Amino acid sequence: MSDESVAPTPAPAIPAEGASPMEVLPRGLRRVPHGLDELATEHLILNMGPQHPSTHGVLHVLLELDGEEVQAAEASVGYLHRGIEKLAESRKYHQVGTLLDRADYLSGFHTETAFALTVEKLGEIEVPEKASWIRSLLMELNRIASHVVWIGTFGMDAGAMAPFLYMMRDREALLDILESISGGRMMFNYVRPGGVFDDLPAGVDDKIRTWLATFGTYLDEWDALLGGNEIFQIRLKNVGVISAETALAFGLTGASLRGSGVDFDVRRAAPYCAYPELDFEVPLGERGDCWNRYVIRVGEMRQAARMIRQLVDGMPEGEFKAKMPRVYKAPAGEAYASVESPRGELGVHLISDGGPTPYRMRLRAPSYYNLSIIDEALAGGLIADAVVIMASLDIVLGEIDR
Repeated sequence: MSDESVAPTPAPAIPAEGASPMEVLPRGLRRVPHGLDELATEHLILNMGPQHPSTHGVLHVLLELDGEEVQAAEASVGYLHRGIEKLAESRKYHQVGTLLDRADYLSGFHTETAFALTVEKLGEIEVPEKASWIRSLLMELNRIASHVVWIGTFGMDAGAMAPFLYMMRDREALLDILESISGGRMMFNYVRPGGVFDDLPAGVDDKIRTWLATFGTYLDEWDALLGGNEIFQIRLKNVGVISAETALAFGLTGASLRGSGVDFDVRRAAPYCAYPELDFEVPLGERGDCWNRYVIRVGEMRQAARMIRQLVDGMPEGEFKAKMPRVYKAPAGEAYASVESPRGELGVHLISDGGPTPYRMRLRAPSYYNLSIIDEALAGGLIADAVVIMASLDIVLGEIDR
């Protein structure tokens, strides 16, 4: 008998979780509809993504549906992976910020600052006071820019198109300010270990005050247009409820945690930069539903504007960066530092072997933890609410698939 006539031996099929030994599933599918042998509605396995417009990035969510009700959900990530943490091992310390801007691409100043704080903690670098104040100013401006995008797209996910157009129009003035300071509207590469790249340009304080004079009015209009809509409120209230115990168990931070009534904010729990000198409040929710998470982020924008006024009025004089060698070599050891990004606690764990590049770098990405609760939060709800619940957690796939 020739070799051509021998049929290849098929690979043994591995039963999926919940499947009988005789059931064979497609490769990669770990969930099987239940109740097929009973008098019940047949369950349907639905793939949401990885090109679904509501997933705010390249995300795949596997849903098990009983009619319109979600019985179970399973999120799978990795479609956007760029290897940022690995690439940092071959970049000098002042070059890593270029990579970090592409992690959470809606709040680059926060990721840059978290890395700079970690390097400074590791090397015991003393940062000038003005640099710390500039960092806080940029992070709060960036927080508002990020939240505006979230609220606009959140409204679209709930079926409201018009508010998004107004918000994007008004956000342009804010991006002009960020561009005038850093030279970029999205990829800033401005915060460096030891301080910031350059001083604030002349006249930018007046530009910020002019923007602040109208921002409060715009925010009231957005909130009335979207949050004041009865249909929008019905879509959010008592939907996607996450208890405080569940939020803590999954490691949630930011508005997703504070919406459940847990009072934790890195700016107050472990103050950094200029935050010990600022007067601000931390908005809290009660029920942990989508509505609470919306109200908290609106409140965070009001508090951010309050801090921006204090930062502009109290900006100290002096140097904007410490004296650093052209090629910095951090002492051998490890350190961790974190900031309160628009999505929660954003931390950087850094290990140095004494060379000019990091030996290892790890991001504590809040979006990754916020995403982990999807399996728990979507089960029992409607498929129409699945999109709203995921959007309420404010995930950015750039820092998840890093």
